[in-house]
Amino acid sequence: MEKLSMEGLNRISVSDYRNQGKLPLVVLLDNVRSGLNVGSIFRTADAFAVEKILLCGITVQPPHREILKTALGSTDSVAWEYYSDPSQAVQQLKTRGYIVLAIEQTSDKVWLHEFDPAPGAKYAMVLGNEVDGVEDSLLEQCDGVLEIPQFGTKHSLNVAVAAGIVLWEAQKKLLALLS
Repeated sequence: MEKLSMEGLNRISVSDYRNQGKLPLVVLLDNVRSGLNVGSIFRTADAFAVEKILLCGITVQPPHREILKTALGSTDSVAWEYYSDPSQAVQQLKTRGYIVLAIEQTSDKVWLHEFDPAPGAKYAMVLGNEVDGVEDSLLEQCDGVLEIPQFGTKHSLNVAVAAGIVLWEAQKKLLALLS
């Protein structure tokens, strides 16, 4: 076994990436304060060919040194938009036919592994602030909630880690529907 070199990975160019098909999936970041987390989420969104990231509220925007440190160029490949008001972003998504799901811990939720996307549907996943999670007023606008099962004592994941878990699970299920 040998580790693949950068050339062996057959990476596509940024322009080819922008023009390739994407998952019918948008990520909305609701007041994520750490640029390092935002950059990590950009990189994960690139890996799973997410359609777009919506940066909302106090979420920092590229080019920000913390984002660039962890994004490793993915701010050039992944489409993004900024909304000062996360509620406007959710309304825009709904107007465009997206089903908006918050990633949060609530009494009424669907466990992530039980998420069953509908054929042909487009989804937006809302991830919240590192301390407060998804704003209550925004949570009320969402079509549902997905929760990541946790079995330890903390019941808390870093937002970038949560994004990775959610995007991995969503892309598996969405790709199965597309094939």
